[in-house]
Amino acid sequence: MGIAVNGTDVTDAEISRELAHHQQAANPLKAAVHEVVLRRVLLAEADRLGIIDGSDDDRIEALFDREVSVPQADDEACRRYYQAHLQRYTSGEMVEARHILFQVTPAAPLELLRETGEQILAELQARPERFEELARQYSNCPSGAVGGSLGQLARGQCVPEFDALLFRLRPGELAGRLLETRFGLHVVQVLRRIEGRVLPFEAVRGHIADTLRRESWQRALHQYLHILVGRADIEGVALEGATSPLVQ
Repeated sequence: MGIAVNGTDVTDAEISRELAHHQQAANPLKAAVHEVVLRRVLLAEADRLGIIDGSDDDRIEALFDREVSVPQADDEACRRYYQAHLQRYTSGEMVEARHILFQVTPAAPLELLRETGEQILAELQARPERFEELARQYSNCPSGAVGGSLGQLARGQCVPEFDALLFRLRPGELAGRLLETRFGLHVVQVLRRIEGRVLPFEAVRGHIADTLRRESWQRALHQYLHILVGRADIEGVALEGATSPLVQ
């Protein structure tokens, strides 16, 4: 069975044109199909409401402007968000850190690396003075040549999981477990920490209000898309409207 929206078939040509925009998706074909179908649903709703001027993108934007609205975040909501996310508004916070990277390769599968990494971590827990020596011997990162040193790192410089661990560790602390990232497995130690300065609420209130409004708008838009998808007659595909790139 083919794909149809409200009784009108979706053509292969439509999907092929859309496919070029989704090559980075986990499943490019699925993403393209969902996008084509959702656009059909949105344009049908624009027709129903008499929104007919401009390009398809203009009409969809006008539909959103008309049907999806959220209130401005008040001062109390902004202050709650600020207090709950003080780390985001801290300027100048840094750590000096070092690591040993065990990189996954065809010749070094994950389980073998994990076993080696656990042995090195246990050795460092017993004899921390060997960190530089073992980094030079085992690390697959260029930093291994300098004993694993990563220098000074600001919050946000590293991949999220590495960043989160760095800023949890105390000065001198060796992480008690291997950290797994897309680069491999890491033994991590923070040597020194430079505390940052929390920016005053007044300096970031506008940014917080924009953030809260954007988050509220996306939630409202997702809900609206689900309602439209539920009303539409869609054949041949199960559509999750909130996953569409239209709302990213």
